[in-house]
Amino acid sequence: MQELTHWINGKHVKGTSGRFADVFNPATGEVQAKVPLASKAELDAAVAAAAAQQPKWAATNPQRRARVMMEFVRLLNRDMDKLAEALSREHGKTIPDAKGDVQRGLEVIEFCIGAPHLLKGEFTDSAGPGIDMYSMRQALGVVAGITPFNFPAMIPMWKMGPALACGNAFILKPSERDPSVPLMLAELMQEAGLPDGILQVVNGDKESVDAILDNPVIQAIGFVGSTPIAEYIYGRGCSNGKRVQCFGGAKNHMIIMPDADMDQAADALVGAGYGAAGERCMAISVAVPVGDKTADALIERLVPRIEKLKVGPYTAGNDVDYGPLVTGAAMTRVKGLISSGVEQGADLVVDGRDFKLQGYESGFFVGPTLFDRVTRDMDIYKQEIFGPVLSTVRAKSYEEALSYAMDHEYGNGTAIFTRDGDTARDFANRINIGMIGINVPIPVPLAYHTFGGWKKSGFGDLNQHGPDSFRFYTRTKTITSRWPSGIKEGGEFNFKAMD
Repeated sequence: MQELTHWINGKHVKGTSGRFADVFNPATGEVQAKVPLASKAELDAAVAAAAAQQPKWAATNPQRRARVMMEFVRLLNRDMDKLAEALSREHGKTIPDAKGDVQRGLEVIEFCIGAPHLLKGEFTDSAGPGIDMYSMRQALGVVAGITPFNFPAMIPMWKMGPALACGNAFILKPSERDPSVPLMLAELMQEAGLPDGILQVVNGDKESVDAILDNPVIQAIGFVGSTPIAEYIYGRGCSNGKRVQCFGGAKNHMIIMPDADMDQAADALVGAGYGAAGERCMAISVAVPVGDKTADALIERLVPRIEKLKVGPYTAGNDVDYGPLVTGAAMTRVKGLISSGVEQGADLVVDGRDFKLQGYESGFFVGPTLFDRVTRDMDIYKQEIFGPVLSTVRAKSYEEALSYAMDHEYGNGTAIFTRDGDTARDFANRINIGMIGINVPIPVPLAYHTFGGWKKSGFGDLNQHGPDSFRFYTRTKTITSRWPSGIKEGGEFNFKAMD
């Protein structure tokens, strides 16, 4: 069995804690590798090594740092197939979906090539008599990212790309469920010219996370995962004086107005609800048709589309719509929530609990599931299911539909399908959610905008990628300068306003 490693100081390093986690093939249910779980001492040693190298990296011309990003993009494109296959093998995604995972991370790295411009400060000459004032953005030092299983390529790149381009050293603690791709990314960064020690990949569990939170050298932490863990990391990290951004769970609603194109809406819901087996923080998990006539028309179109979905392993070809869930525990949880929906009175229109695939009976598969007449008090409505389950909540009016999304504790993404510009504009202006789609089911912003949810989906003042990421990974220093030749008088003892 393969034994994975950490990536420390530019090379693969075996774990020394003696603790390991199993890495499964989700399609077969078999253990295919084991990954070391770092101790606090291992994590602290990686941080200390990064701290020793970081000042030299921060002093490197930002254009030269950008060239490392440029070469990294070339290498990502070169190894796209290799990365996608490794990602699919451990996560279970289809190959096209795995390539999309890599591609959306690559696009953030492309944005980071513009670091020289994004890191420029400000200058005011003659702010006072013979006085100039200017500001500069400087790296924080050593920063860390704690990333989830569902995007093992994209989210590590969302975190490490801006951090490294700003001149920081970066400690990556990826998910122990699918750790191979983050290690491959570290290899490619080294090949692209990143100095040893500037990117450290430390595999681990809660012990490693707590070590990151408590290590006094680490200045900032970025996290993506569940809301309870996001709240824990945000609270403990901030109490230790760190800059922290945490992105948690989601329950994304899609409102379907009576004037919407029903076929377009149904197609969008199937892709947004069941793609990647629903293991996306931006998945649409709640459909909110306005009016019973709209709801009936939508369900009528959804059922045949859902029944035609092809579920299988990534090795079955590119026409597979989605694969297994990441672990057996995830499969059990999703099936349990489906059963709770039935027990609490929702109409189970399509039941995916008994899905079995010949030759893959031990895989972590759940068939596509559709509920109708779901209500606010049901667990399948309140909780993030993170599986191939779509719930339909019937609203009598636009205002009621709006209230479902606005009253929910999560505020990551939402969408509306309509042909009416006034309704769309009102929705965009009033909704208390971070990312909005208008006739777009999964409104993930492009790399040069910023990604982040509201309410219990996001904690912290600055979002991921885009200009916010460069603000998060730097601090501003402001200098007021007057040279001796400009000093004409003696010392002053009162604070004097600028003339």
